[in-house]
Amino acid sequence: MRSILPMRTAKIGYIVISIIFAFLGGLMIIFPDLSVRTIAICVGSVMILFGIIKLIGYYSKDLFRLAFQFDMEFGILSIIIGILILNHTNAAISFMTTALGITIFAEGLFKIRIAVDSRRFGIRSWPVIMLLAVISCVFGVVLIYLPDSSARFLTVMLGIELLAEASLSFSVALFTVKIIRNQRPDRIDKEWEV
Repeated sequence: MRSILPMRTAKIGYIVISIIFAFLGGLMIIFPDLSVRTIAICVGSVMILFGIIKLIGYYSKDLFRLAFQFDMEFGILSIIIGILILNHTNAAISFMTTALGITIFAEGLFKIRIAVDSRRFGIRSWPVIMLLAVISCVFGVVLIYLPDSSARFLTVMLGIELLAEASLSFSVALFTVKIIRNQRPDRIDKEWEV
């Protein structure tokens, strides 16, 4: 039997990170005058944690192989972006929004692929994943192209994007990660002799 602990850890991790992203996004929208250093420390730390959870998810071998299929690459990217943000805590918020905009746009594109694959698997909630992925992509592009805007405006936009990313990650974890207690490990059906 395969252990379900990594899958459960990744699914719960996705949900917890989604809640943290939503909370941070809400704070940035309500209090757009937060210091850049505070925002950078919070976002950088959460990005590193999310990267670690993505790596756990990638190696968990979930049943459908949908939610975590691109998470090795995005886990590493999230960790690197998180470290860069933590190393530039006093830098302009435009650096942070551009870096996160690129990451979120790319992840949104891959989540569109997950939505298409979910449709093929017969997962009824695939349109929700598709819609949230498209919204995430749009806000990612907005963040990339608005680095010269005021810090207050960028903080609100970053907050909105974190809310969109939270919704996307939450829906992917909820709808596509299926944990089955008696799941058997992958195996090759036939042994080949040379």
